[in-house]
Parts: sequence; structure tokens; C-alpha cells
Amino acid sequence: MVEDGGGRANETRTLTLQILTGRWFTVFASFLVMAASGATYMFGLYSGTIKSSLGYDQTTLNLISFCKDWGANAGVIPGLIHELTPPSFVLAVGAVLNFSGYFMIWLAVSGKIPKPKVWQMCLYICIGANSQAFSNTATLVTCVKNFPASRGVVLGILKGYQGLSSAIITQIYHAVYGNHIKGLILLIASLPAALSFAFVRTIRLMNASYQKEKEKEEQTVFYNFLYISLGLAGFLMIIIILEKLLNFTQIEFIGSGATAILLFFLQLAVVIKEEFNLRKLKKQAMDVHPNPEIPPLPPPSTTDESSSEKQISCLSNMFHPPERGEDYTIPQALLSIDMLVLILSAICGLGGSLTAVDNLGQIGASLGYPIKSLSTFISLLSIWNYLGRVAAGSISESLLNKYKFPRPFMLTLILILSCLGHLLIAFNIKNSLYVASIIVGFCLGAQWALLHTIISELFGLKHYSTLFNFAGVASPLGSYLLNVRVTGHLYDKEAERKMAAMGIERKAGEELNCVGVECFRLAFIIVAGVSLFGSLVSFMLVIRTKKFYRTDIYKKFREKAEAFDDDAKMIY
Repeated sequence: MVEDGGGRANETRTLTLQILTGRWFTVFASFLVMAASGATYMFGLYSGTIKSSLGYDQTTLNLISFCKDWGANAGVIPGLIHELTPPSFVLAVGAVLNFSGYFMIWLAVSGKIPKPKVWQMCLYICIGANSQAFSNTATLVTCVKNFPASRGVVLGILKGYQGLSSAIITQIYHAVYGNHIKGLILLIASLPAALSFAFVRTIRLMNASYQKEKEKEEQTVFYNFLYISLGLAGFLMIIIILEKLLNFTQIEFIGSGATAILLFFLQLAVVIKEEFNLRKLKKQAMDVHPNPEIPPLPPPSTTDESSSEKQISCLSNMFHPPERGEDYTIPQALLSIDMLVLILSAICGLGGSLTAVDNLGQIGASLGYPIKSLSTFISLLSIWNYLGRVAAGSISESLLNKYKFPRPFMLTLILILSCLGHLLIAFNIKNSLYVASIIVGFCLGAQWALLHTIISELFGLKHYSTLFNFAGVASPLGSYLLNVRVTGHLYDKEAERKMAAMGIERKAGEELNCVGVECFRLAFIIVAGVSLFGSLVSFMLVIRTKKFYRTDIYKKFREKAEAFDDDAKMIY
């Protein structure tokens, strides 16, 4: 009895250790980190507090917003760091940046430090938002390399949780702080940093040679994760509708927040089930072959490859890239026409979508929506941002596998759809901002998921951590042009015109507000036109990559998987 009890306890300990060190738990930890890393999409919720506390006009607020976007997408440094260090170091650096930047913003708006200069606020939010680039790099690259043949679904779910994070954090914020917006900034500073430090040893690259499931079985697991995340998104959507119809008390927010967290943690059941099945298969194999003879591993074949790479100068080879889908060097990828076309379309599309996201609070105020509707807009945008990411990842993966549907063509369609959202903002049809939040959120999420997946398919995975971060720079560039130079300038110009017409003179240090549909109309007509141009640019990439997507683009990863399976058969 004692021996039997001791055996069960030892078996439980072994299974627990396998779960905590397995690659499926790495996926779960990545989901959790990404679900708390979407603070940049909540800017519209707390931007009004920054504007009123520090007395900014819209151009200054949009400049701070641009610095946020720049920090969130300036991922070249974390990409290069990831090339040289493990994901744990990248994640730890991101946690430090997150807390440092947002904590300083909280101190500023709470009046606990003297009013900072504009450049200091820009620096604070850039540092805090840059943590998103570090968490993106650590989680996305790790999971894509651990599951290369399922990258479309993997990226879709990971980026989806980042999009959904603002809706999740909003529920937690209301449960903890009620409607105290300054408390939200403190929550944004502390929660993502705490989670990153908690899983800093969990998120890591793993050798899949002895753990490789069949591709269909692997995708089934990811679809189970997807179904749970869809359930969570559906629950949050119901809560948003109820919040709109009813006035939730803090107790009710505590209940909805706890339920959302419980739904998220249902994914642990999937992790435990998969690791239990894997352990059972290993035990069965050991029962058949209790003393397997492990063949010696072949010597690494890096000598010839490394010597040949050293002989070929990077500079002399940068204009002679390999076939699409092979591993490009960083200069080869950055100077390729495919990358330039992709970046230009991203500047137009992401720049326009982020302009809508960052100004959502001011748009609602200028169009006369009640203040409590602001959290509704942010949550709607967050949920549909999530749906855009998972839909773009899973649907494009399915269409690609079944019909060889080129992924860049879906990007073109998404950019066309985004024009509708911008025009709804421009012309303010009754209650159209709710619909615009849905469309803009969906299109923003879909663009990110497609951009990251297309880069991995066209340019390979060897330097993926650096390349997708280089492409991400397109987002703040588009945001600066459309948000700061166009939208902010036109908003302030219209606000000053209205004040002059009423004979009001703005006092120094006073915030500048504009009320009426004219405040954002011209700006978003321009944004819609730019997004339409971006769709035409992305269609050029469809034409260029049409033949590539007709081939089996994941063939080499399947061959590696088969080689791993052959090695396992030799052992057992």
C-alpha cells in the first residue's frame, strides 16, 4: 500500500514536472503574457486623463500617441537581442521597461512629481510601450520556431490575445479601481511586468525532435485553444452589451472579471490533456522496448555551411537573394522589393487604423457620445481586434492549404474593408462609431497577423525575430504621418476656428477641445483614401507571390518532422 501510494505520488510529480517544462505549457504562458501586453490599444481610454491633467492640445496628445506607437513597434533592438540571447532575457528586459515607463506616467498624471515636459512624457510612454516589442519578440518567435508548420494559427491566436487584452484588462480595472482612470495606468504598469517575470523561465525554444506530434494532431490542439479563446471573446461581448444596458456596480465587475480569468485558464486543461497523452505514449513505447539502444547522433554539419557562409560576403550577396521561402539574410530581406511593398502597404493600412484607435476617445467626445460609452468603444475594438487576428490567421491558413489562396490577397481585402470604418467616422451616421470600432478593430488585428505570417513565409525563420520587427516600424511611420501631421493638425485647426467664431481665446496651459462632426471629417476622408492606396500596393505583392503560394510552402518543415519521426522510430 505504501509503495503503491509512493508510486502514485512519484508519478504525479513526474507528470507535473513534464507539464511545467513541456512546450504546450510554453504556449499557454505565451498566451498569458500576450493577453496582458496590449496596453497601447487602451490609449484612447486614458488619453483624456493625460490631456486634462497636463493641459495638452490634440496635436501634443497625438505626438505622445505617436511616441507610444513608435515604442511599441520599434522592435529592431529586441529582435537583434533575441538573435544573441535566450527569450528569457528578452522577456525580462521588456518587463523592466513596461514598469518603468508606465509608472512614470502614473506619477505624472497623479501629480506626485512636478509636471513633466512634453519630451519627457514622450520618452516615458515610448519606454513603456517598447516593452510590447520585447514581449512580442520573445513569445511570437519562440512559438513559431517551436511549431513552424502551424505558424498561421499560432500567430493568429497569440496576436489575437494581444488584441483581446484591452477588453480583459478593462474588466480587471473596473473590478479593482471602479472608474478611476489613473488606477488603470498603474495596473498597466504592474500587471504585464509581473506576468513576464513569472514566466521568464518558461517561454523558451525547445528541441522538438522527440516531441513532434503529427501536423493534423498539432493543429487540432491549437484549434482547441482557439475555441476557448472564442468563448472568452463571446463572453466579453455579452458583458459589454450588458454594461451598455445596465449600470454595473463594482461587485458585478468583480464577478465578470473573475469569470473572464476562469475562462482563460480553461486552456490549462488542454495543456494537461496533451502532456498526459504524450506521457502515456512514451510509457507504452518503454513497455515494448524497455532498454532502447540509442544510435549515436551524426556529427553536426555546420562546418561546411559556416565556412561557406564566411567565404561569401554579406555585402556582395545582398542583391542576390535565395528563392522565396528560404532563409534570407537581414540585408537581403530589407532590400527586397517584396519587403518594400509590404512595408508601404503597412504604412498606409496600419497607420490609418492606429489613427482611429488612438483618437477614439476624442472622436467619441467630439461627436457627443456619453463618457461611459468610451470603455464600450475600447472593449469592442479590443474584441474585434482579437477576432481579426485569429480569423486572419486560421482562415488564411485553411484557404492556403485547401485552395492555395495567397495570403497577401487577404491583406488587400482587409485594407479595402478598413476604408469603410474610416468613412463611418468621417460622416457620423447615427451610432456609427460602434460599427466603426468593430470594423477598425477587426482590420487592425487582421493586418498584424497577416503581416507577421507573410514575412515568415517569404523570408524564412532564421532571422525572423529581426525581420518582423523591422517591418513593424511601418506602423509608427504611418501613425506619425496620418495621426500627428494630418489628424492632430486638422483637429486643432478646427477647434481654434470654432473658438474664434465664438470669441473665446485659449488660455496658456488649457486643453484644446473641438465639438462637432467637422473636427475629424476631413482627416478621416484622407485616412480612407490612404488605406485604399495601400490596398492597391498590397495587390502588387499578390501578383508577385502568386506562383510561390501555389507551391507547398511548408514542405521543408514536413521533411524535418519526418526526419524527427524516423529518429524516434530508431530509438524505440
